[in-house]
Amino acid sequence: MNVLLIGASRGIGLEFVRQYRADHCAVTATARDDAGLNRLRQLGASVLRLDVVDEACVSGLASELKPSWFDVVIICAGAASHLEALEAPTEAAFDSIMHANVLGPMRVIPSVVTALAPGAKVAVLSSRLGSIGGRTQTGMWVYRASKAALNSVLKDVSLALGHRATCVSLHPGWVRTDMGGVAADIDVADSVAGMRKVIASLNSSDTGSFRNYDGESIPW
Repeated sequence: MNVLLIGASRGIGLEFVRQYRADHCAVTATARDDAGLNRLRQLGASVLRLDVVDEACVSGLASELKPSWFDVVIICAGAASHLEALEAPTEAAFDSIMHANVLGPMRVIPSVVTALAPGAKVAVLSSRLGSIGGRTQTGMWVYRASKAALNSVLKDVSLALGHRATCVSLHPGWVRTDMGGVAADIDVADSVAGMRKVIASLNSSDTGSFRNYDGESIPW
């Protein structure tokens, strides 16, 4: 199996690389800096330098991927914001989160479409915090807004690609990473193992859905 991981230098993305390589998959993974690229190389991945918020950088992605056909594409790149509801964000703070979590995937996904193998699976790492239908409390409202927007992007991608690929948003759980913190619920290895099972089990009827790492459906 040939796997492409966007934003894989640490945390959940790096664990995806580790687990897919342990299963002898061919993995191409991206990172923004030399340290991240070196971590990926040490796991046996083919590497590409990519910053999803850099338009010029993303514009060259399609040509770098041309010889490849990917069975699985996972967009892991993203950023967090802890601003609470009614705490007005600065323009710079708002833009940085929206560019990383929404604009980045909107630029990257069109660049990888021509490299999708027949029946490919495309996943974006979203968050249950982005669910509107399932929301019962507030908090992290810029981050929530960005993930709700990302879910909208994924839904459009699923409709645009039709039967060419199965497209899903995934909630990894609250994971013990640098972003999630030490008080989070689950270990990164368990989260990624669960999401890999979900991805492996997907069929065309699942496209455009929002899933928890354990396979549970999440309301938009």
